[in-house]
This record gives sequence, C-alpha cells and structure tokens, in this order.
Amino acid sequence: MATEVTDVPERERFEITVDGELAGFTQYARRPGLIAYVHTEIDPAFGGRGLGSELIAAAVAAARSEGLEVMPFCQFVRGWFEKHPEELDLVPAERRKQFGLPADA
Repeated sequence: MATEVTDVPERERFEITVDGELAGFTQYARRPGLIAYVHTEIDPAFGGRGLGSELIAAAVAAARSEGLEVMPFCQFVRGWFEKHPEELDLVPAERRKQFGLPADA
C-alpha cells in the first residue's frame, strides 16, 4: 500500500491517496502566519488503516516547515494534537483552551 499526502492549494486541502486513489482529505483556510484545519474526511473504504493520522501528521509537518500557527477547528485534528502533545507548540497557547487542549505544552 503506497500512500502519498499532497497539498492541493486550489482546493484548500491536503489529500491522501493510496496507490493513486483518493482516500481522504483535510480542508484548511490559510491566513498570514496561520492555517486553520476545519474538516477531515477519510473514505470509509479506507477506514481503520491509520490514514487520518498519517494525513494530519503530514499537514502539521507542513505547517511547521512554513512557520505557521495551527488552529485545529476540526475535531479529528484536535484529537490528533491530544495524542501528540509534542506538537502543541504549533497551537498558540492563548487559543488552546478554546480547542479544549492543555495550555502548557
């Protein structure tokens, strides 16, 4: 199973493909200095393979490499940050409470 995560700016989303077939995406909105992840979907045919986590890990890594703050409006993305507290520094401390995330990271 070959997976690939790609930023598709014209659709404002990161997409994950499996063997070239679209398996899911995370929708975003960009503003100067930040990216807000607003919705994530994985096709049920591809469920249970950890693709959502792989997708969000790549999207968060891209935000870090671009020096962007992250606003995890999407529930799935918030859950990913709960499981990866080492990445919480990307979410501004003053906004973490709004997302139900710990203020100290």
